[in-house]
Amino acid sequence: MTQAWLAPVTRSPVHATVSIPGSKSITNRALILAALADSPSTLSAPLRSRDTNLMAAALRSLGTRIDEDWRVTPSTLRGPADVDCGLAGTVMRFVPPAASIAAGEIRFDGDEYARERPMGTILDALRGLGADITGDRLPFTLHGKGSLPGGEVTIDASASSQFVSGLLLSGPRYDKGLTVVHDGKPVPSMPHIEMTVQMLRAAGVEVDDSEPNTWRVQPGPIRGRDWVVEPDLSNATPFLAAAAVTGGTVTVTGWPAQTTQPGDDIRGILAQMGCEVTLDANGLTVTGPATLSGVDVDLHDVGELTPTIAAVAALAGSQSVLRGIAHLRGHETDRLAALATELNSLGGDVEETEDGLIIRPRALHGGPWGAYADHRMATAGAILGLVVSGVEVDDIASTSKTIPDFPGMWSTMLGGN
Repeated sequence: MTQAWLAPVTRSPVHATVSIPGSKSITNRALILAALADSPSTLSAPLRSRDTNLMAAALRSLGTRIDEDWRVTPSTLRGPADVDCGLAGTVMRFVPPAASIAAGEIRFDGDEYARERPMGTILDALRGLGADITGDRLPFTLHGKGSLPGGEVTIDASASSQFVSGLLLSGPRYDKGLTVVHDGKPVPSMPHIEMTVQMLRAAGVEVDDSEPNTWRVQPGPIRGRDWVVEPDLSNATPFLAAAAVTGGTVTVTGWPAQTTQPGDDIRGILAQMGCEVTLDANGLTVTGPATLSGVDVDLHDVGELTPTIAAVAALAGSQSVLRGIAHLRGHETDRLAALATELNSLGGDVEETEDGLIIRPRALHGGPWGAYADHRMATAGAILGLVVSGVEVDDIASTSKTIPDFPGMWSTMLGGN
């Protein structure tokens, strides 16, 4: 259900300390690995949001026990089952490779826009590995045989790194293991694949990624273990942006010293825009400048940061160029078109390019802000609303995809202002 929300304005710099819920990317990878493991696992500090709840529900429907405290007890996967993918790319691209070793008929569907998201790459890859699937995008049906031969498959993953990660996570359970070869334009969001590889190795799986664009996973057990989930760094970026655009100071607690999360790149980008950025035992602290500088940056590996960076860039003192993000046209919505449309509707000057955006700052005014059922579009509207009176986000409820109570967290952050 959509929920209109008038973004709160602050007349003074934001000063706050914020704690961010767990990483969606780590939580959903850990759930898949736990469901395929040889013994029970536990997830500590997982994200509990729409996307992770959908993942848990999908795995439960296949026979996995997931308790309220997120202790996961694996079992032989089986159908018949109906899987609701919602609008979660990790569910629609990670669960089918796992369900391919189940026995029985498994039907997949999701939200209306999810039916438009590209799925042919993952489904054709599974067919090449021995799966029987009817349909080329949501809704589709997997006719499980109880196992999957596996082997080598060549795919074009230039539209999403999730195609590679989804296959690798289940690869150890295929009879012959799995080799994934990418053939096409560079894979976006490579840090997410590195996250997948590291988590597989942590679960005792042998992975060879020494050859560019090739990943080999040996067949064998996946070890049950305790997974400690880091805060979601991408979800932290709107709160750090609040400091940047108001000249305030925000600290996000629990920021890891080392991580594979792409959201960590926000540190360098905000520093380029003139912010003071410090990482220490207290967390990551950002202090905004009197005037933000524009930035020319390639976001190919960190495309999920684009809505936050675009909102900050629209409030800077000079032009910004965001590059390498053509693949964002296939996310929850066409994020490039959506950002250009919504920023221009508020008086901005944004031009779409072949692979990104050119943002020329202009004085903005209030008005409606379309979220397009996209959580990151909604939070971008909230950032702008801090300094532009009258920005009304048409669907703030879309943030529940990855942040359980974004409006409440935003209000708490502004409590001292």
